[in-house]
Formats: sequence, C-alpha cells, structure tokens
Amino acid sequence: MTFHANSDRFWFAASPLALCAALIATPAAAQDATAATTDAAQTAADAQPATTEEADENTVIVTGFRASLQNAVNTKKRNEQVVESVSAEDIGKLPDASIAESIARLPGLTSQRIPGAGRSSFITVRGFGPDFSTTTLNGRLQTSTNDARGVEFDQYPSEVVSAVDVYKTQNASLVGQSLAGTVDIRTVRPLNVKDRVIAVGVKGVVADLGKVNPDSEKYGYRVNGAYIDRFLDDRLGVAFSAAYVDEPYQTEEERGWGYPRKDSLPGSPYLLGGLETNATSTQLTRLGLTGTLQYEVTPQLVVSLDGFYSKFKDKQIRRGVEIPLEWGGASISNAVIRDGVVVSGTFANVPAVVNNKAYDRKADLYSFGGNIRYQGDNGWNATADIGWSRTDRRETDLQTNAGTGPGDLGANDTVSFEIRDNGIYVTNNVLDYSNPSQIFITDPNGWGGGAPGGRQHGYLNNRTIDDEILQLSGELQREFEGSNFVKSVRLGASHVRRDKTLTPDEYYLQIAGGALQAPVPAQYLLDPIESWVGLGPILTYDPRALLNAGFFNRVANTTANVLSKAYSVRERVTGLYGMVDLEHRFDTGTLTGNIGLRAEHTDQSSDGFTVSSAGLQPFADGAKFWDLLPSLNLSFRTDSDLVVRLAAARQIMRPRFDQLSTEFSYGFNTERLIIEGSGQNPRLRPYRANAYDMTIERYFGVKGYLAFQLFYKDMKNFIYNGQQAFDYTGFPSPGFPVGIPNPSFQGVLNSPVNIGSGKIYGWEAAGTLPLETLTSALNGFGLTGGVSYTVSSIRRANDAPAEQIPGYSRWVGNATAYYENNGFNLRGSMRYRSKYLGDFSNFDGEATRRTVKPEMIFDAQVGYDFAQGSMLQGLSVYLQAQNLTNEPFVSYDNRDPVQVLNYQRYGRRYLAGATFKF
Repeated sequence: MTFHANSDRFWFAASPLALCAALIATPAAAQDATAATTDAAQTAADAQPATTEEADENTVIVTGFRASLQNAVNTKKRNEQVVESVSAEDIGKLPDASIAESIARLPGLTSQRIPGAGRSSFITVRGFGPDFSTTTLNGRLQTSTNDARGVEFDQYPSEVVSAVDVYKTQNASLVGQSLAGTVDIRTVRPLNVKDRVIAVGVKGVVADLGKVNPDSEKYGYRVNGAYIDRFLDDRLGVAFSAAYVDEPYQTEEERGWGYPRKDSLPGSPYLLGGLETNATSTQLTRLGLTGTLQYEVTPQLVVSLDGFYSKFKDKQIRRGVEIPLEWGGASISNAVIRDGVVVSGTFANVPAVVNNKAYDRKADLYSFGGNIRYQGDNGWNATADIGWSRTDRRETDLQTNAGTGPGDLGANDTVSFEIRDNGIYVTNNVLDYSNPSQIFITDPNGWGGGAPGGRQHGYLNNRTIDDEILQLSGELQREFEGSNFVKSVRLGASHVRRDKTLTPDEYYLQIAGGALQAPVPAQYLLDPIESWVGLGPILTYDPRALLNAGFFNRVANTTANVLSKAYSVRERVTGLYGMVDLEHRFDTGTLTGNIGLRAEHTDQSSDGFTVSSAGLQPFADGAKFWDLLPSLNLSFRTDSDLVVRLAAARQIMRPRFDQLSTEFSYGFNTERLIIEGSGQNPRLRPYRANAYDMTIERYFGVKGYLAFQLFYKDMKNFIYNGQQAFDYTGFPSPGFPVGIPNPSFQGVLNSPVNIGSGKIYGWEAAGTLPLETLTSALNGFGLTGGVSYTVSSIRRANDAPAEQIPGYSRWVGNATAYYENNGFNLRGSMRYRSKYLGDFSNFDGEATRRTVKPEMIFDAQVGYDFAQGSMLQGLSVYLQAQNLTNEPFVSYDNRDPVQVLNYQRYGRRYLAGATFKF
C-alpha cells in the first residue's frame, strides 16, 4: 500500500473537526452511566478483565476484545487524570503478541522497533522519546535494561499482564514524575477474581524471511499458564502465572557509513562513505514469572505481596561484508548525480572486510513489593508500600574480521552501486567473498593499528550493567462526608533510592601464534549466505566457537578511553505531598478532581574517571536540589455522559544515567590558550515543563467514547550538549606548554547542560465506537483508535533554530477495525508515525541518533472462542499476522531520505495459538 502524504494530512487535519461535530451531535441519553470516580491508583489496581465480573441471568456478558475495550473505556472514564488504557481480553491474553504492541495502539502513543530484530520495545508518548516517560509495575518504579531510563517493554511477557494504564497528566501522589507520561503495568489482583481460574496457552511462531543464517531458526513457540484462587472464606487470594518464549527474528539489513562531500565532482555532491550489508538472526528466549498474594486481615485491612521475575536472553548472529568507499580511499567513476547526491557509480580499489559477528545480551529483572491498605469506617484511610526492583545485565559484542590479506597486502574489489527507493544495491563486483582459500581471518584494512603489535583480527566488548531501585511510600487520607467541595485530604511521603553502574571489559582479538592471517578451520565453516544487496555469497563461520576454541588470544584493552567508560550513579529522591480531592454536585453534573503540591529533594552523585595527559584519575561529583511540583486535575461530568477535563502541572524528567556520569577528558587547547574538556555532567538538573491539558470526552456508557484533547508544554531546562565554565583546580595538570605565562586552571567543559527551552503543543483525537450504538444490524462490529499531531519548538538559545528532540514524530495514528460475535472474532490494525530521531546503539554500546523514515505497519488476527456448553468450552484458537506489508525500518543522513544510513527488512511474522481456561 502506498502512503500518500497529502491525502493523509487532509484526513488528519479533518479529524478534530469531525470529532468535535460528533461530540456535539451525539444524543444526550447514555447507558450505564458511571457515577462517582475513584482515585487513580485504586482504579488502575482494580482493573480486571470483564469476564471475571458476576452477572445475573438477564445480563448480556461481553467477553474477549470487546470486554477489553469496555474495561479500558471504564478506566478512562472513572479516572481523574487523562489516562489511556489497555486491558487483557482474558487471563493471560492481551490483545497483541507483545505488551509493547498493545501500548503502541493507544491514542498519542507509538513504538520504535529494535534495529536488527524488528520487534517493538520502546514506547513514545506525545512525541517524546522513551527517555521522557516513567514505567511502574503495580505502581512501583522499574529498573531498565539499557543505559538510560526508558524501559524495554519486551522484558514483560504479555501473558502475565492484566492491564496497562498510561497517565498523561500528573497528580501530587505520583512517584516517578515524567514529562510525557507514566506507564503503569498491572498484574492480576486475585481478590477481585470471583472464581478459580486455571488457564494454559501455546503459540507457534513463523518468521517468513526464513533462515537468513544457516545456524538460525525459522520457527519458534510460546507457552504460558496461570492459576488464580481464593481461600479462607475468600479472604486469601493467590495468583501465579508463567510465560516462556523461544522465538526467532530475522533481518536483512544494510548500513551506510555516511555521506561526505566530494569536492572533485561537479557541485560537491554527497557521496557514500562506505557500506555494510548483513544477514542478522536473533533468537529471543524469555521466562517471565509473577506471583501475588492478597490477604484480607479484616474488612478494613488488606495486605498484598507481589513478585515478578524475568530472565531474558537475546542471542544474535550478524554476517556480511563491509566495503569502505569514499572514506576508504576508493576512487569513483561513472558518477550519476541527482539532487546533490551521487546515486550510482563505480568504485575501484575497494578493500572489503567480511564480518561474522555475535551479540549476546542477558538480563535478569527482579521486582518485589508489599502493600498494606487500611480503609476505616470513620473516614480515615492509610496505605504503606515498599517496592524493590533490580536488573542485572550482561552484554557481549564479538566481532571477527576476514579479508583477502592483512592491511593493504590483499586484493581489492571493484564495486558498482546504485541507491534505489528500497535501499543501496551493488550492481556488479569482482571478488568472491565466499571462497575460504581467498578469504582469511586477518586485519584487512589495518584498523587494528592501535592494538598491541598493530594486529586486531577481532574485538570483544563486554559490558556489565546493574540497576537497583528501593522505593518506600505511605499516605494518610481523611474523607469528609457531606462536604460541599472537599471530598478528602491526603498527606504522603516517598523515598526512592536508585543505583546504576556500568563496568566495561574489552579485548583485542589476535590470531594465536602471532600469524598475520589464517584460514578458517574447516570444522567451523558453515554454508555461505547470500548477500541480499548484490555482493554474492559470503564466507560464513561460527565466531563464538572460534573464540571458545582458542583460535584467538585475548589482549585486554586497558587504555584510558575504555576504562573511563565505567561509572556509578546514585540517586536519593525524597518526596512530600499534600492533595485535596474535590467533588461538588451541580444541577447538570458533578465536578470532581484534585489539587496538590509535591516537593521533591534530590541528592545525586556519580563516581567515575577523568582522562588527561596524566592518565586516568578517579573523580566524584554531584548535586543537591529541590523541585516544587504543583498539580491540578478537574473533571466536569454531565448527566448526559459528557466529561470535560482541565489539568495543569509542573512536570520534571530526570536525565539519562550516562549523561550523569563523571567521565570526561581534558587538555590544553593551544589555539584558544585555555583548558578544554569534554564528557558528561553529574550536576545536571531534570528537564522541566509547565504543562496544560484540556479534554472533552463523550461516553456511551462504558461501551465506547469519543475524545478530543489539546495539550501545551512550556519547556525549561532542556538538555543539550553545550559549553560551560569549569574550574580544573585540583585536577592533574593538563600539560601546559613551555612559555605560557601565568597558566590558569579556569577553563571550559563541553558536556550535557540545561540550556534549552521552548514549547511542545498539539492535539489528540481518539475513540472507541461499537457500531451497534448506531444500528443493531452492526452488532459485534466496531472501531477504535486515534490520531495525534504535535509541534515541537525547542531551542538551545532564544536566537537559535528549533531542533529535533529524540523520538519526536509530528504525526502519530492508529486504528483497529474489529468484529466479535457468537465466538468468532476478527480484527485488523494499523499504526503510523511520521519521521523521528531514533536511538541506535553503536559498537561501544553508546547511543547514537539518526532520523528514521515514516512507517505504517499493518497487523491482523482471526480467532474463535468455543461457547459455554460445547464440548470444547473454554478453548480459544487464533491466528495472528504481523507487519503484513513488510514495512522496512529506514534511517537517513543530512535530513535527506536518499542518503540511506540503515535499511532493514524484517519480513512478516505469523503466530497460531490456542488458550484453554478451566
């Protein structure tokens, strides 16, 4: 399907007008109106699949996807904050194959697919990247499996999740404030489930690209189970669930190195600096376990204990060829230039490198918590909560190099290339990269000049990341019966202790015995793979087995640039808050909401290293500061099921952890005659914003809704790399040149600083519309989805041009059409996002950012639930298809889509499965 930008812009622009008209025109009468609201935390905690509710003999029980939508609508309607929600269709059954995909279908949200794997993992809210959102599990902050704060949602199996709520506005009681939104993942509360549940499920997975590497897999599977029951006269509830995944992901990818100017060609066009093509296979295995125990000590006192464990392993193999072109000194001929870019030509003297790389990431994620909730008969309520989360992550990035000979001694290639709409292709070349008698393990381009002895036949990059959070919180609430405006008053406190450490461990790999080159031993050779960009077959072997067999010597890289990557960041955040819940009845409706103030004291510090001419030196630094965070949420709920919301808050989001490290290097700049350094900044303050929201929502009972929302954020303290004055007194001398009179230790440091400001604003239109509300002839049919438009104008300085922020897409849209009736269910979904600045990980494990092309992804599902009374009652079968149009993932350089940097095809994925509930 071709996406026509002009027509879709018209549709997007027309959406808010059409929605407003629909809101005004909707009849006032509504079914099943919900009266008073509950506070945000309790609403989310009680969210359960509709199938667990009791019904009398005259009630029509709605199940499956329609029940999931009704639960989400009910959560949105009852809440005092602006919230989007997705609920499980049944125990162990979210609407999508992954939690990230389910969240990405919510209004104003989308996801970034993981480069090299293609699965959704990171979530962006309202045009903000994953670094600007906070994630909690049952209301408790969660550690991350990366260097930043953004949680990778593929760590959480969808089969163990009951619901996910995304809060777009803040209130004073919320621990872990954010700029974009707070994503709260919920597991089952057993005391809310009326009957015993035993459920099991199995699912098969097929990657339609097949096996792009000979030692990879095409097929995979998922299994899950759940048990929920109540004992002791229904006062003790237990819930356990488990899910195991073993499935492959296949990717055909290429990577352009960049596009330097070629001054010797007419007009100094951009010319491809180099090209890398890979066949990437990833095997994901993940075990997820949850357990919950709830005990009703008395009708007023309930104790809950929660546990979650995830064991995650990503095993990846990547094979291909690297060809240095303009940046490798190759000469260009037959150049064809279009719009300032060389789009085809022939390079001579190309020194190619054959790569066989392996990447392994292992992560153990633990999360435990306890909660005591007291609801008295005299209006006094109290809660106390403790949470602990920890992630232990280990990464191994192994690179081995092969070619025709060491340095410039090998044979070079002649390569003709062409940039097409679907990537960069080699139209002709000379060398056979699959011949083991011509392609050897070696240092083909002499890239290992900095290695001991000048020999680098591979590289091993190990990284260990540990992240731990301890969270304590408590609240005292006093309710007032019959009060005119004040429903209750709440006072609370919280303390969050977080520690994150990174330890690097890197090695040069050299052929054992001192050889400059060596053939790959026959026992490690595999069938050659075919380069999908036109370079022909490629030599293939097992790099892990080669390393483990002792083919390479490991030579530790103990240079200062490696050791200085280590850091340890500590945060201690203490919060105090007061909040007043409001409620007042008018003739035409009820005003509800809250007003509050949260004060947070932050004590942040970091240990790391500095690098200078004196070598590596330990260094510690940090900062202490306060933030005052007022918030207001008001909702006017009319008797005709119209809800108008107003919200205002001071919001903050803390910097990435790698930005808070103390690592920096410095020296004396002989041109500026000043000490100059570059690195990170442990004194960074949070991003800050004054945020305002207005929403109008029309509900059809709890069956559906239409909503239109406006939001505006006045950004402060935005973080950019900039220059600040820095006192180097007490640091080792930078090596002042002879003849510098009165050398000064006052200098500058280039690092992340709080210098940016600006605004982000936009609108969202969303809805869930069961078509039976229009006519009974369409019973079972429905639509759900939304579209958002966001404008970002963030600047380093008032007179500077606006810049992109990570993860920002101007347009985000999603839609699902469904039919569900008489056990049969069918739905098709799409999600779209315009171009954005995406995060990529380089070989050092550090984040790099590139512009990603717009993408539109289509998924579908068909299934059948066997009815009560049938021989197979309790059984559900279904077939899912993901990425039906094989949408590529494409990034580019210099804001020019022709200058392709990453082009990845993941293929379609098919999943067939069944669940059975006893």
